[in-house]
Amino acid sequence: MMQRMPAFNRRQLLHSSLALPLWTLGTAEASDTAQALAALRDGGVVLALRHAQAPGTFDPPEFKLGNCSTQRNLNDEGRAQAQRIGRWFQQQGLKPAQVRSSPWCRCMDTATGAFGASQTQAWAALGSPYGRSEQSNEESQAQLRAAMAAVLPGRFEVWVTHAFVQQALAGQSTGSGEGLVLRTTRAGPGPGAGVQVLARWALA
Repeated sequence: MMQRMPAFNRRQLLHSSLALPLWTLGTAEASDTAQALAALRDGGVVLALRHAQAPGTFDPPEFKLGNCSTQRNLNDEGRAQAQRIGRWFQQQGLKPAQVRSSPWCRCMDTATGAFGASQTQAWAALGSPYGRSEQSNEESQAQLRAAMAAVLPGRFEVWVTHAFVQQALAGQSTGSGEGLVLRTTRAGPGPGAGVQVLARWALA
């Protein structure tokens, strides 16, 4: 049985960038593709990519992780969006050292649609925090920060995940199919601590 999302996360949803149209953040901030591209080429970073368009809010009450028919899934636009993401990386000559994805179907379908099934690895740490314990979420965040710190200069990884994971990891989130280029900094308490947002990435 899925637990209800804690009240804090619901307030966070309403007051974070997730609840706002991305254009309200301003054109330069919302789509700083050139800066993101430079950071990816330099490496030592992760692109934390929110899954492509999947209509709805949260998952249905009968949600089961291993059964896509019980989950929110990508629509036609979401599948096309994933393909456009893959084409952009090909056009830029960029190849992730690793593609990791939340095991939720909408994330896996985004990752495989963009980079191929053989390149994509499911990773529980990137999964939605909805219905999980606070301790489990803290453990996942620690895993994500440790893995981010291990990415070497000249290499980058793509992590396909959820807006709540972006928010907890970096202190901000994006629209569907858009991402944050991140690197580790000094550790500290609270959402976004120990992680620097170098650029927001979005297709034109």
